[in-house]
Amino acid sequence: MRIVIVTGLSGAGKTTALRTLEDIGYYCVDNMPLPLTSDLAGLLRETHEDVGAAIAVDARQAVYLDSYGQEIQHLADAGHAVEVLFLEADDKVLLRRYSETRRKHPLAGEDIREGIRRDRERLSELRDGATVVNTGSFNVHQMRAFVLERYGQADRHLAVTMMSFGYKYGLPPEADLVFDVRFLPNPHFEPALKPLTGEDKAVADYVLTSDLGQQLFERLRGLLEFTLPQFEREGKSYLTVAIGCTGGRHRSVALVEALSHAVTGDWNVSVRHRDVGRGSVGGT
Repeated sequence: MRIVIVTGLSGAGKTTALRTLEDIGYYCVDNMPLPLTSDLAGLLRETHEDVGAAIAVDARQAVYLDSYGQEIQHLADAGHAVEVLFLEADDKVLLRRYSETRRKHPLAGEDIREGIRRDRERLSELRDGATVVNTGSFNVHQMRAFVLERYGQADRHLAVTMMSFGYKYGLPPEADLVFDVRFLPNPHFEPALKPLTGEDKAVADYVLTSDLGQQLFERLRGLLEFTLPQFEREGKSYLTVAIGCTGGRHRSVALVEALSHAVTGDWNVSVRHRDVGRGSVGGT
């Protein structure tokens, strides 16, 4: 199995790296004692066929760091593909990050500089032979993008949820992008269409073949084609696009169905019609 040892200086981005690895399917453990790594790898190999493991190791391990080289060799001898990712940054960057977050350095008392110095000293052996990355110029999104590019699957795409909803039932709190389509022609006022939903062809044709419907569909499709790659590049794993009309039965449903088919070729798209089953009383 593939095993990534995530180590390096406190404040250099280990937490972000570990969380990103977890998002792409790695079994992650933070600061597990090094002598237990072989046991963990053996257990995972028996119970999870395709999972990789990521283990964060830092200077808090203290005495266990003495067995670092031996434990890495044990993993390699057992046939595992092991990579040590060592994250570091210049002192001034680490000082700034600790000042911004107001976190306490794990090896420092009142003097953060002394904690950073001790951190470098304790982890010097782990740095030798590792993949060393200076994260001084990275923000959180760039750190995440680096991990995704290096360890993510090549065919992995942003997971996009296309959601319809009704404003009369409230905004969906999980939405990243929200579009109000209540200005479109309303099938609710057509007796033959009122009992149907936007999943029915007659309603979809009514909404989408109107001049406003056509223009809106093309503009939303163009916006998604532009923004989805930007969100993925930023390091987002999930994006929820919510489209709302009055009751969430007709106009929003029709647009979500059409747009989900328009972007399915390049993205992992799922569809959710939140309010389509709530009835047809009132404008939709």
